[in-house]
Amino acid sequence: MFLLEKGLAQEMLDHARREAPDECCGLLAGKGSQVLKVFPARNALKSPVRYSLDPKELYQLLKEIEKQGWELVGIYHSHTHTQAYPSATDIELGFWPDALYFIISLQDPVAPLVRAFHIREGRVTEEQLTFR
Repeated sequence: MFLLEKGLAQEMLDHARREAPDECCGLLAGKGSQVLKVFPARNALKSPVRYSLDPKELYQLLKEIEKQGWELVGIYHSHTHTQAYPSATDIELGFWPDALYFIISLQDPVAPLVRAFHIREGRVTEEQLTFR
């Protein structure tokens, strides 16, 4: 089970809504399984079906996370028209085995959904999220 502060989840949701109809993306930093900060990023692809963090921006964000003494806890992105489950592309590009992949679904705009997954060697396992 993974505990996520409601305020941090709201930051990700707000980012997803601002970027719609394109997918949003960003990083979650913290210590262990505690998220301390959301780092919204720019989707370099500006696409409604794919995302990619610009390598320079990713490098800068990772430097900032390290400078704070934190670690990369998760990577998030949105699915604007599909469920909150990793797509084939998400699985193929899941290069960070120690990070959780958070997906925000805006498929139902009235009731958006956030789910988290481990993606390791092409296998997907869901991590139960609890919001406080």
